[in-house]
Amino acid sequence: MAYIGKQPTVGNFVKLDAITTSATATFNLTNGGIAYSPQSANHCIVSLNGVIQSPTTSFTISGSTIVFASALTASDVIDFILVLGDVLNIGTPSDATVGFSKVTSNLITGATSETTIAGGDSVLIYDDSASALRKMTRTNFVAGVGGTNTPAFSVTRTSGQTLTTGVTTKIQGNIELLDSNANYDNATNYRFTPTTSGFYQFNLCCQPSRTDSNVLEGLSIYIYKNGSNALSNSFGIDASDQNVFGYSISGVLEANGSTDYFEAFINFSVSLGTPSIGTANGTASFNFSGFKIIQ
Repeated sequence: MAYIGKQPTVGNFVKLDAITTSATATFNLTNGGIAYSPQSANHCIVSLNGVIQSPTTSFTISGSTIVFASALTASDVIDFILVLGDVLNIGTPSDATVGFSKVTSNLITGATSETTIAGGDSVLIYDDSASALRKMTRTNFVAGVGGTNTPAFSVTRTSGQTLTTGVTTKIQGNIELLDSNANYDNATNYRFTPTTSGFYQFNLCCQPSRTDSNVLEGLSIYIYKNGSNALSNSFGIDASDQNVFGYSISGVLEANGSTDYFEAFINFSVSLGTPSIGTANGTASFNFSGFKIIQ
């Protein structure tokens, strides 16, 4: 395709300081009083006594000096020395003109090439230049970008847990569905100790037991941090509506990565019978989970 119009100008064009000639062939090159070293003679346009000189024949470049083929005199005049640019200095590329293969491998930490990610999923990305959604397949994703959502955990129970009405009780999550870094104690303290500093998303879901011998009155669930309430929610239950519901809370908490720990608690009030966290198909209707947020 032909280019119509003025060609783009690229490079690092510099007009060097004026030089007073004398009976020598070698002269210092400066720009703003500072020594300047062109890449080569072929990068320079030199006018001497109104005549453009041939590079490498009429003059050569040695570091920050120009060396003419023969000595000049005080009557000679170097009209100007214009340096056209530096080797590989291509200027600033236009938007959307540089492909991945032209980008240095460490521009994005850990990214060396396009890579295939597991699975066959693709995502839709909004392309501003096209004002449209563009499908991005798994081969378009760049390795090393982002991070991991670990440590992460998710626990439940093998059976219902009996509670004391009106008493805040720790929920004993003894079955690990996920424990990426072995940070959850499912045998003794029933707590998550992240050991990695950062912000964590926590989720807690409970379903109270529904039997004919108790009447639900109120429920509060909590996520404790270091033994104190950090996230909580309370639910009033209409005595005339004794259906079974699941109750949940979620939120973001910060962990110091060394001593902070997190636990799930419940306070369940009934007017009759003994309260418990209910079961469904032999599995307790309870889940406590969390994961580190990528930062």
